Amino acid sequence: MVVDSAWALVVLALSLLSAADMSGSSLEFVAIALAVAVLMVFRRRNPDITVTAAVLLGLGQVALAIDPGPSSIGYLVFAYTGAAFGSPWVSRVALGAGLAAGPLTVWRFNTAEGADRSWPQILFITALMSTPFVLCWAWGRLTRVRRAYLIELEDRAARLERERDAQAKVAVAAERARIARELHDVVAHNVSVMIVQADGAAYVLDNSPQQAKEALGTIASTGRQALVEMRRLLGVLRTADTADEYVPQPGVEELPELLEQVRTAGLPVEFTTSGDPRELPRGVELTVYRIVQEALTNVRKHGGPDVRAKVEVDFRERELEVLIDDDGRGTTDEQLTAGGTDGLGHGLIGMRERVGMVSGSLDIGPRPGGGFRIRAVLPLKTAK
Repeated sequence: MVVDSAWALVVLALSLLSAADMSGSSLEFVAIALAVAVLMVFRRRNPDITVTAAVLLGLGQVALAIDPGPSSIGYLVFAYTGAAFGSPWVSRVALGAGLAAGPLTVWRFNTAEGADRSWPQILFITALMSTPFVLCWAWGRLTRVRRAYLIELEDRAARLERERDAQAKVAVAAERARIARELHDVVAHNVSVMIVQADGAAYVLDNSPQQAKEALGTIASTGRQALVEMRRLLGVLRTADTADEYVPQPGVEELPELLEQVRTAGLPVEFTTSGDPRELPRGVELTVYRIVQEALTNVRKHGGPDVRAKVEVDFRERELEVLIDDDGRGTTDEQLTAGGTDGLGHGLIGMRERVGMVSGSLDIGPRPGGGFRIRAVLPLKTAK
């Protein structure tokens, strides 16, 4: 309104200067100039009312044959206002009034003055007087379209930002779930090994100090390995510059080291491979390693005494089969469905999530003849 008020004062000042040179109709001229100035001040706040009032005021001015003078500038502003800020019907009224301004003005004042002009001259003057109103209306229409375009761009940017935030939250949740699975596998395996070795060291400490020393060494090496893996997992929370400091994720090639660690903890494990070993996707590599690690951890926890386990990895043309068998006491149906009170269910849920991430299948249940079996089939893409 400050800018509009300044322009209204300019138009009013020009109109008052023109009124000084006029005779009898100067009072009506000043009244119209004041009305136009007031409407200009409020044209953005109430565009429909001000444009409609300006059209009626202009028609009354033509009907009374009052010379518009500098107040005509205000009517050009109202033609722009109706197109730029008014409702659709007000925009159409402003366009119609602009087109009619030339013919009505020429007809009224040409008749009043008794001027004798030819039809070509009348048509030219009519078009010349309507052109500024049409141009101002077109300018206002362009302003409206541009403003709508900018609003659409802002809405799109805000929508994209919301989608980006939602995708970031989904990614964070997925990463947290991945870290939780990794931490569960690492902690469950290594801590169980350390507990077994610590119990064994305490049992043979007095009678066989050498065996107790070896058990303590195994505890130390297992603890260091657990720290290395946990540091690698927590490295995803650091910047990319420091992420390279941690060791790569374990895969099928590290299975012999894992099984040797399990054997050292007192669980006999037989390991066989078949098919044509080849390089696997990193996701499949990690899935195989974690499934075997979690399965053997469960064997130590729930297999009972004198349990033995067998791990088979079969490389096929389009899939990889991982089979873990044991001859222990197995697991009850309640533990499989509800997870029991010993945490077994969480490990099995983690296995299913890992296998599902690589579009594989997982069968878990008692083995014929006693014991427990875990069988995972992971699809492989044909190597290029």
